[in-house]
Amino acid sequence: MYLCGNFYRHKLKTAMRRHLILSLFLLLFASSVSAQTFTFDVRDATTSTVYHVTVNLSSKQVTVGNVFNRTFHQVKAFDNGVAFTFSQREEPTLKSNTKDWYFCIKPDKIGFYNPNTIFFGNTNAVNPSAFTQSYNSLVAAVNGGGNKPSQPVAQQPSSGSNRTFTVNGVSFTMVYVAGGTFTMGATSEQGSDVWDIEKPSHRVTLSSYHIGQTEVTQELWQAVMGNNPSWFKGSQRPVECVSWDDCQAFISKLNNITGQRFRLPTEAEWEFAARGGNSSRGYKYAGSNILGSVAWYYENSGDKYLTDSNWSQDNYKNNNCRTHDVATKSPNELGIYDMSGNVWEWCSDWYRDYSSGSQTNPQGPSSGSIRVRRGGSWENRAWRCRVAFRNGGTPDGRLYSLGLRLAF
Repeated sequence: MYLCGNFYRHKLKTAMRRHLILSLFLLLFASSVSAQTFTFDVRDATTSTVYHVTVNLSSKQVTVGNVFNRTFHQVKAFDNGVAFTFSQREEPTLKSNTKDWYFCIKPDKIGFYNPNTIFFGNTNAVNPSAFTQSYNSLVAAVNGGGNKPSQPVAQQPSSGSNRTFTVNGVSFTMVYVAGGTFTMGATSEQGSDVWDIEKPSHRVTLSSYHIGQTEVTQELWQAVMGNNPSWFKGSQRPVECVSWDDCQAFISKLNNITGQRFRLPTEAEWEFAARGGNSSRGYKYAGSNILGSVAWYYENSGDKYLTDSNWSQDNYKNNNCRTHDVATKSPNELGIYDMSGNVWEWCSDWYRDYSSGSQTNPQGPSSGSIRVRRGGSWENRAWRCRVAFRNGGTPDGRLYSLGLRLAF
């Protein structure tokens, strides 16, 4: 009986031990699966609809409520977000010349876009702290189970802050522009310099956005594109000799690198920022009524001072008139540099005549032959550097006085 009792006690202990091991295995397995699943609740900024977003790294599934459920092919943590790529063949209704579409999760929002086009609308976290906790866990998982990423993922500042990005060692800052309403076009301070293309003046309301603190520099273009097309070379000078089409290629590559959705500003966004946004003091130029304090233009961009009255191409060539390093003149009311002078800046809009009606977030016409350019340049007289003056060119045109400024 004693031996038999010992035998059964041994069998019972063995069975309990096996059960315990199995239970621990199942618990660890469940923990592993749950550790690969991340949830985010976001609210659409336009419709106020709340979406429950689930990312499962084990099954490679991304689900957004009942509107989107797809298998991703690759996932990568960038400096300011986590991006998932999908084969375009899985989304036959989405048309793009790019190979992949991106689903991006950032520190406080999500989006589904190709390099230039938002597909799933702007969203914000319903519970920011819970969202950030899930986001940080996702970043850790994507980068190897909690190891720090090779490029640390920065927390996104509040929507009302300037933001600085670094691409291949080159940093640039985007200035926050709070939304507001302003009068666009031929306003009174523009005086007798006004042209008919600036009329009629009209009221425009804009949502908040970010715009480049400076024009895109040659070193940033080089870091993204691997080349420098500029005529006047200098790492801190604005890039020039770039067409509107060239700018789209640059922005597409920049967005691939950063996971952001940079773009050119609309014409209305450009003018609102140039005027100083909600902090505007009503200046004729971007930041002052004295152009030389805020701009490089015909009179001061060369070896010696010229006068507006003797403008000629021979004069500015013989005087070595040229571009200058960005941010070497005073900024405007928002802390933005060179929105008057240095180089013309492409806008996203097709050119069209103004109308008198009020507008909200105007995007310009859907088609055309001329893209808008703004701001004047190193070779221009003062009246072309006014905040209201408009210009344009074909999308494939390049000038050594023409560059760009980013927005998002």
